[in-house]
Amino acid sequence: MEWIEVIGIVLLILGFVLAAVEMAVPGFGAPGIGAAICLIAGVFCTADSLVEGAFVTLIVLALLGVMLAVILWLFSKGKLNSPLILKEEQKKSEGYISSADLNYLLGKKGVAVTDLRPSGTGNFEDIRFDVVSEGSYISKGAKLEIIRVNGSRLVVKEI
Repeated sequence: MEWIEVIGIVLLILGFVLAAVEMAVPGFGAPGIGAAICLIAGVFCTADSLVEGAFVTLIVLALLGVMLAVILWLFSKGKLNSPLILKEEQKKSEGYISSADLNYLLGKKGVAVTDLRPSGTGNFEDIRFDVVSEGSYISKGAKLEIIRVNGSRLVVKEI
């Protein structure tokens, strides 16, 4: 084995390690660029002919596919911490509410915090909500009443 082939194998191994780092922490930064450079240089150093280079390239691509499948499997099973998966829960006790929970506001009275042209902000029981008027302009400070709840959209009228 010649020294250029040894360098090629080392570059291929380094390229796979950098590719694994890029797959675990995505963003196409230094590890991704370094992996691409190392893998391409490794293929050129280890291949003696064009046919052998194409064969080595196919092997490299197959191994990258297997690595990606394994890393995605580890993420899905929770064995690796993914920076792409939200770990915190949005609990109702912490103040998070879903759009289905807004029906309790129907009929509540409040005050316009901003001008409604036709959308703006209203204060209901010391909580600010984004609201929409029935279509007319409502000035800041006007008394409001919630007349309809469409999902997360609160429709108000001036009273």
